[in-house]
Amino acid sequence: MEKKNTAKPAMSVKRRKFLRTLALGGGLVGASLLGLVPVAQGWVKRLRPPGALLEQDFLASCIKCGQCVQVCPVEAISLADLIDGVGVGTPIIDPRQQACDFSCDGLQCVLACPTGALTHHINYPHEAEMAVAKVVRPKLCLAAQGLGVHGAARGENFHGLLRYEEVDRWNPIPISEHQYDLEVCDLCVRQCPIEIRIAQCDAGNPPAGDENQCPPEPAIRLVATGEVNGRKTFAPEILSGCVGCGVCEMICPAESSCFEMSLENRGGQA
Repeated sequence: MEKKNTAKPAMSVKRRKFLRTLALGGGLVGASLLGLVPVAQGWVKRLRPPGALLEQDFLASCIKCGQCVQVCPVEAISLADLIDGVGVGTPIIDPRQQACDFSCDGLQCVLACPTGALTHHINYPHEAEMAVAKVVRPKLCLAAQGLGVHGAARGENFHGLLRYEEVDRWNPIPISEHQYDLEVCDLCVRQCPIEIRIAQCDAGNPPAGDENQCPPEPAIRLVATGEVNGRKTFAPEILSGCVGCGVCEMICPAESSCFEMSLENRGGQA
């Protein structure tokens, strides 16, 4: 009985598998490298930690060590994934999921950065210039509808953290564990780290007893706009003291948030 030669089909299968693997690998590398142009040209905007240099300088300086990630008390900083192309491994912040609330007071991420990608020329939150908040969905604002907040701001399943002075001065707690009872929603102002510091300074109690912690300008306020069905209505207004930390975007109960962080005019520290 004549034996069949199975060598060629076996080699053919192996060859196809090899070529398929090579193509997939090449595709991944190509997709990653394609991120170089939009990132380098500034087309892709990411919210960086406090003190980040302007994008091209930041990418040139950051060694992707992850030290800033490790020291952030609210775990606001994560490392960019492969889809970010050339920016893979660099620190980013997704403010809707977890904003920077400056719980560390002393900008620990800046202190931890070994290269100056997060410049050491800033010392206080009001110097951060991360971004500028923008009201992008004003019709969703509860205050604009004359509505309040009762219970957890983002629901019981939201995992974001904030530091509440009246609860624990040093340790942030889950927002889902903090209950609000507000006739008119003012969370964007109430939880703004800049506004909190201004209130402390106005009361004669600057953070850590350091008057340099006092912001020179307010960041956000509510402006009366009238009434709806007998309820007073308000609109949030972003002011010059906004540093783009993202707390207003995170804490906003509306889905989707009324706020987004704009990096178009980010000052940076080039």
